[in-house]
Amino acid sequence: MNYFKLFFALIVLHIHNTDRILTRAIVFREYIGANFENVRFSDVPINPNIQFHFLLSFAIDYTTGSSPKPTNGIFNVFWDFDNLSPSQVLSIKRQHSNVKVGLSIGGDSVGNRLVNFTAFSVNSWVSNAVSSLTRIVKQYHLDGIDVDYEHFNASPNVFTQCIGRVVTILKKNRVISFASIAPYDDGDVQRYYKGLWKSYRSVFDYVNFQFYAYDKSTSVTQFLSYFDTQVANYKGGKVLVSFSTDNSGGLKPENGFFTACEKLKSERKLNGIFVWSADNSKAGGFRYERQAQALLAKG
Repeated sequence: MNYFKLFFALIVLHIHNTDRILTRAIVFREYIGANFENVRFSDVPINPNIQFHFLLSFAIDYTTGSSPKPTNGIFNVFWDFDNLSPSQVLSIKRQHSNVKVGLSIGGDSVGNRLVNFTAFSVNSWVSNAVSSLTRIVKQYHLDGIDVDYEHFNASPNVFTQCIGRVVTILKKNRVISFASIAPYDDGDVQRYYKGLWKSYRSVFDYVNFQFYAYDKSTSVTQFLSYFDTQVANYKGGKVLVSFSTDNSGGLKPENGFFTACEKLKSERKLNGIFVWSADNSKAGGFRYERQAQALLAKG
């Protein structure tokens, strides 16, 4: 046996596997199901060489029906559950070992009403939220939770205690394996999320910062500056960059988003990319999702 050749082969294999692990540590995330465009998990292209998270949008602590009202932490499913059912979650995860599926809570609106974070008391909201979210996570075979409240009828401290305690309990009970927050650059919104981050940063794995909430005229230079600002705001967190495929603002793929990503990647700052949303991307054939994943998977 040529031990030198064997040793060399093992070194090459180790380097290859290490590169693959590092690549798959970078995450691509896509919100799905909010706009009821009949999009399915199987419609979305999935690169096998990266982590891929679907985020079902949304579970909301509001009643269903024509006049939705806050429920004090009892969550209901408001995504396109006909096309994104528990069996379909299981199917996409079995087909793709790198895929995980989570749910996002809150969102901007339900029907024609804003979704306001509302808690009658911290203890009752936490109890109801843990129970109802555990039920949904288990029913749908989910892996994680994303926090995307954008309007508030409670103080920052109440929001912090409610969300922080719920995520902590769900992780401790091994109901979920990952959690994220989804703030954007609005003074009031940032006040809530920065308070949550200060007290409970250890339970959150990602910051899905909504860079598409910036102005449509955003340049590459401005985008990179915004990124550095949010990294400082959420110190120690994995801040993900983002673009939208609807009419939202921010730096669009056709205007330099991927140029900015290449710059961040060269500086080892690129933790991942997320997209709002699969519902909007379906008509265009998910062109930019393919491009984003290829960039992340590239060594």
